Amino acid sequence: MSSTLVTGIGELVTCDGTGEDGLGLRRDAAIVVEDGLVAWVGDASAAGSDAATTTDHRIDLAGRALVPGFVDSHAHLVFAGDRGAEFAARMAGTPYDGGGIGVSVAATRAATDDELRTLVAARVAEMRAQGTTTVEVKSGYGLTVEDEARALRIAREVTLETTFLGAHVVPAEYAADRAAYLSLVTGPMLEAAAPHAKWVDVFCEPNSAHAFTGDEAREVLVAGRDAGLGLRVHGNQLGHGPGVQLAVELGAASVDHCTYLSDADVTALADAADTTVATLLPGVEFSTRSPYPDAAALLRAGVSIALATDCNPGTCYSSSMPFVIALAVREMGLTPGQAVYAATAGSAKSLRRNDIGHISVGARADLTVLEAPSHVHLSYRAGVPIARALDLAD
Repeated sequence: MSSTLVTGIGELVTCDGTGEDGLGLRRDAAIVVEDGLVAWVGDASAAGSDAATTTDHRIDLAGRALVPGFVDSHAHLVFAGDRGAEFAARMAGTPYDGGGIGVSVAATRAATDDELRTLVAARVAEMRAQGTTTVEVKSGYGLTVEDEARALRIAREVTLETTFLGAHVVPAEYAADRAAYLSLVTGPMLEAAAPHAKWVDVFCEPNSAHAFTGDEAREVLVAGRDAGLGLRVHGNQLGHGPGVQLAVELGAASVDHCTYLSDADVTALADAADTTVATLLPGVEFSTRSPYPDAAALLRAGVSIALATDCNPGTCYSSSMPFVIALAVREMGLTPGQAVYAATAGSAKSLRRNDIGHISVGARADLTVLEAPSHVHLSYRAGVPIARALDLAD
């Protein structure tokens, strides 16, 4: 058994649900980690007592803040190619409708396994360097049986949170026969993907000719559920639509984007707060010049919320959870504490995980250290690389 004592923690943010914003703040704290799990949490003054017995290794944070590792519960990391020109066009006024996904599909299909593996590993390393310790990774840039299964196999090498997104868009070769592609997704493609996936997702967006209607999305989700996969939904991104209501009805763990919500959608999410999380992706609003949802109003209504990057080549090519936190504070009305909680415990809930997203005895010791005295600096010092995942061998 290996053990590490982490001391000198100026501010410990446990996100254990207690105190203001659920942050469970402690000052001048210490923790003991044994075999990758939190074994003890307490005051630094007690770190030499029986509660924190002799450890193999010690790390002194010298007054830095420590928060749970960020949980990025929505990311598209298995892709090749570049869509910078599309971003520039959007900044010049071209609206986003999902059509650019086809560019990434072509590049990803053309890439070798080793090329994709190298790209994914680099993106995960980039995330960890900014404090992310758990990431969900979707397929969706292959859109053939072989390419979707390949994407999920590669994703499974870096995370257990893998999501089959064959229903990302209808690929060009099926543009004249949507029904045939839907049959492929819910049949042979699902069969090939399911062994490598934990979740199934669908881009439910009737406001885009490239995505899927409510009825089509229901067919995908039901087929995925019958194959033993948990449910996630891309919903209400480009306009009002059935995504939120469908996610709640089917008991999806998360409905993501939620940019356009009706009063009925908010009520449905509040009523289903124990089951379905609204995952907000403010980097997408930033990158597409779309309106930001009012996260503070959602919390007041009783909705469970999470924050994630939606790191992808088209609508948000950012892997930075600190950037997302800063945007949520500046543009979505959250307090710094609410944003940190949503990026940790909230996102863990959206993955139906109780072993991550908080610092409590028995939880995974996924820890992020800040080059700052307080979690407030994550939004106060926006754009400054102050967060990194703590290597317990440091």
